[in-house]
Amino acid sequence: MSRLDGKIALITGGARGQGAAEAERFAAEGATVYISDVLDDAGRATAHRLGDSVTFLHHDVTSEADWEAVVGGIAAAEGRLDILVNNAGILHMARSLDTSLDDWNRVIAINQTGVFLGIREAGRLMKVQGSGSIVNISSVAGLSGVGVAHAYSASKWAVRGMTKSAALEFSRSGVRVNSVHPGIIDTDMMRDSGVPEPAAGVPVGRAGTADEVANVVLFLASDESSYCNGQEFIVDGAMTA
Repeated sequence: MSRLDGKIALITGGARGQGAAEAERFAAEGATVYISDVLDDAGRATAHRLGDSVTFLHHDVTSEADWEAVVGGIAAAEGRLDILVNNAGILHMARSLDTSLDDWNRVIAINQTGVFLGIREAGRLMKVQGSGSIVNISSVAGLSGVGVAHAYSASKWAVRGMTKSAALEFSRSGVRVNSVHPGIIDTDMMRDSGVPEPAAGVPVGRAGTADEVANVVLFLASDESSYCNGQEFIVDGAMTA
């Protein structure tokens, strides 16, 4: 028996990078997987590559209407939602003095409000069904300050706090909420960020891979982590040690 047999999962930001790696691991472990993104062509290509158990949905995580349509559509098609991975996010490298209000609002809308809407919409369904696992992708920037990424760090600290609050809120309903905190991970988002030699400060001497993050997310999505709730899981090559 595979680790996610019979589970229904939604992974936001699933078109590429960590989200696509998570979708691949989930599908290999027997889940029916919905990946959502605003990158339609890349999302459809990823779903096609991963096979019939993976479906792509267009989804702007900042849109309340999109969240209602996506979660409602999955519930109508499958009758339940067992796993939500709030993976969608953007990285904006700018110090506080160089961050415009428009940039701030965009980062917060995607990285923080998108997670709030996901917790709320999936949480309503999971609470009724009496089970579920929500995995919020934060960052090591949500564990310590980052002087060169002010809005990004603020948003990831917020994800950490929302995770703990939701875990307490839903704990008696059979719904678990945990956060994952990657460090320097070799993805398109990191490569596009313009950070010079991003792995230079990693004690193990290399960037992590999307698969290494996906393995931790898989554990939290599965019943193997049934007593893990409201906690941070760090995937950073000892950066925060």
